[in-house]
Amino acid sequence: MFRAPVGIVGFNGYSGRELITLLSRHPHVEPILLEHREGDDRPRPISHNGTHDGPRRMPCSAESAHSAGLAAVFFATPPTVSMELAGPMLDAGAKVIDLSGAFRLGTAENYQHWYHEPHTSPKLLKEAVYGLPEFWRSRVAAARLISNPGCYPTAANLAIKPLIEAGAISREMGIVCDAKSGVSGAGRKASLKTSFCEVTENFLAYSILDHRHVPEVLRTSGLEEGEFSFTAQLIPIDRGILETIYFRASGQIGSAEDLLEIYRTRYASEPFVRLYSPGQVPDLHAVAHTNFCDIGWKYDPETRRTVVVSVIDNLGKGAAGQAIQNMNLALGYPETAGLL
Repeated sequence: MFRAPVGIVGFNGYSGRELITLLSRHPHVEPILLEHREGDDRPRPISHNGTHDGPRRMPCSAESAHSAGLAAVFFATPPTVSMELAGPMLDAGAKVIDLSGAFRLGTAENYQHWYHEPHTSPKLLKEAVYGLPEFWRSRVAAARLISNPGCYPTAANLAIKPLIEAGAISREMGIVCDAKSGVSGAGRKASLKTSFCEVTENFLAYSILDHRHVPEVLRTSGLEEGEFSFTAQLIPIDRGILETIYFRASGQIGSAEDLLEIYRTRYASEPFVRLYSPGQVPDLHAVAHTNFCDIGWKYDPETRRTVVVSVIDNLGKGAAGQAIQNMNLALGYPETAGLL
C-alpha cells in the first residue's frame, strides 16, 4: 500500500524521535529523515542482513523535498531553524507542521517580546494556523503552515478555554496555573540545569512570570496577562505534564456537575480529551505515551473554590502526537490515524 512520504527535521531531539516512533507505525505515511546539520549522521545499528535499520534519509533542502514529493515536513527544531527553512519547504509543495514557537504568537512584535529576538520570517506569521485541533479543526485542515502548540499551553487551554467561554470563572479573582513537567520538555541539548545531578531528587521553578508559553494561553483562552499567573516547574521524571489550575467559579456554577456539563458539551466528540467523574483527578501514568489530555476537578460549593487538574504527555499531546493529529487533518487522513 502506498504511504505518502513526510519529512522530519530535527529527528535527533526528543520530539523528533517521538515523531519517528509514531510515524513508523502510521498506516498512511512513511517518515523520511531530513539531515540539516552536523550530528544528523550519528551511527546507526546494522541489521542482520547488513543494512542500516530505520527510515530513509535525504538532505534537508527544497530540492530534495520536491523530488521526493514530500506531503508534509515536521520541524522539531529551534525557532531559528523553522523560520529559515519553513518557507522553502512550503515552496516545494509540502505542508509544514512546526513544533517550535516560531509561528505561534501571530505577530513579529509578540515574538520579539516573549522570545527576546527578532522574527526572521514575519510574512509567514500571517498564514500560520495555531494547531490545537479541538478548537480550530477546520482551519488546521485547510492550512499549509501549522504551528503546533506548546506543551504547557495545550494542557492549560484544554482545561480553561471551555470554562471561560461558558462564563464559569470569576476572572476578577484570577487564575493560577501550577505546571510541572518532565525533563524531556527542556529538550535534548545538554545543559547544567537538566544534567542528572541537578535534576535528580530536586524540584525547580523557572521562568517565573515571564514564561514564553504564557501568551499562547492568553491568546487562545482570551485572558488578560493580569488574570493569569503561571509557574513552570521541572520534576525529576523523563516525560509528562501535570497542571493544577486554581480559580474561583462564577455564581452560575452551583456544583461540580455544572462543570462536568460544560466540559461534556465542549468535548463530547473529541477523541483525545478524557473527562473524569467530579471529585476525581488524573495522574501522569494515565496519559504516558499517549495523545490524550485527561481532565478532572474538585469544587467547593460553599466558597466556589475550584481546582482543575489537566495532564498530558509532553512528547505526545504536547508535541509529536499533536503534530501528527494536525498532519492527519491537513492531509485528509482519519484524525486518530497512528495515534490510537
